Amino acid sequence: MSREGVDHALRTLGAERERIAASLLELDGHTGVRLLKGARLTGETWRRWERVRARLALLWRVFDGYQRVLDAACALRGRAARPDVATLVELTGMLSGRSVELPDGEIPLEDRTLLGPQEKRATLDEAVGMMSDAYAFVAKEVAAADAAWSALLKPLEEAEEGWQRTARLAHSLDGTRHPDLDRLGRELTALGRLVRTDPLSLCPDGRPDTARLDRVRASLRSIGDELAGVARLRDEYAELVAGLTAAIGRVEDTERRAREAYATVLEKILAPNVPEPSRGLGTGLRDRLAALERLREAGRWVEMAGSVAALERAAAEALERARDDLRLSEGLLERRGELRGRLEAYRAKAARLGLAEDAALTELHGRAREVLWTAPCDLRRATALLAEYQRAIRSRETDGTGTT
Repeated sequence: MSREGVDHALRTLGAERERIAASLLELDGHTGVRLLKGARLTGETWRRWERVRARLALLWRVFDGYQRVLDAACALRGRAARPDVATLVELTGMLSGRSVELPDGEIPLEDRTLLGPQEKRATLDEAVGMMSDAYAFVAKEVAAADAAWSALLKPLEEAEEGWQRTARLAHSLDGTRHPDLDRLGRELTALGRLVRTDPLSLCPDGRPDTARLDRVRASLRSIGDELAGVARLRDEYAELVAGLTAAIGRVEDTERRAREAYATVLEKILAPNVPEPSRGLGTGLRDRLAALERLREAGRWVEMAGSVAALERAAAEALERARDDLRLSEGLLERRGELRGRLEAYRAKAARLGLAEDAALTELHGRAREVLWTAPCDLRRATALLAEYQRAIRSRETDGTGTT
């Protein structure tokens, strides 16, 4: 190489060294590298970090050998403004020959053979190529770990905060934990250990999988909503009890009316075939309401929430049952009233047709009226007599016996 060629090469290589040094320092200070160096890694992440560490060590060692050659070349060139031929030959060998000594034991496996490293020295260009390959490998693995932590740590921390918040709420309600909180806490602890020490195991296809964390967070939200409802129950207990008391009162009132209607049916209707109304529905509900008060005194709010919901359902079902009983009895009494009304309506129609003095119709009306106004009333017989009376009127209306 000429003197000008040597000087140009040294300038180019010097600028290249500055860029390489800046890239290495940037890589060494990367958040992902610092996390990997400081974490207690396990599993897949530990195995991959071991390979990264080896490549990172190789990278720095090769850079050190590369830099020593450049420093020596610069020092040699600086000894004379016009170097002699021997010096130029030596500089040429340093800048273009195999001048970079490779560290023993640091050659990557893929660059080795059965007999060991193929070469223990490399040119400056080959050293740069080796460093570039190692840098790309390290950067890729570090970016993968950093991306995994970035994607997993935030939902993990949110889930942990949610668990603590929910546990505090549960403890404030009854002094104990919700039965599912302990299970979720154990699962969250295991997930936290995995995320912090082996995040890459949660990236089966190269992308962070947050499905398990998402399920835990969803369960915690559900429990949190449930406990928030329990807290509202505690804060609005007086209003709740007042509402339950009113609901039980409606059940008792409907029960009473159903028994009264049933007694009337037994007196007024012949062989009604109506089952006896339910008894004691309101009493049973009041016993359960009293049990709620004992839970309140013990501060067992979580348990009470389930009992309150069950009591509300039971009160609604009891009210519907009492209403069914009432409808059965009132239906028979309403049926008798309906038949009485229809009988008088047909009697008025007969009168309009000029059949008020018709003896047969008068007899049919009297027989129907006697059954309907006699207690107990035979509804089946009254229905049959009314139908006969109706047919008789229609027959006379059709054949022209009556007048309009």
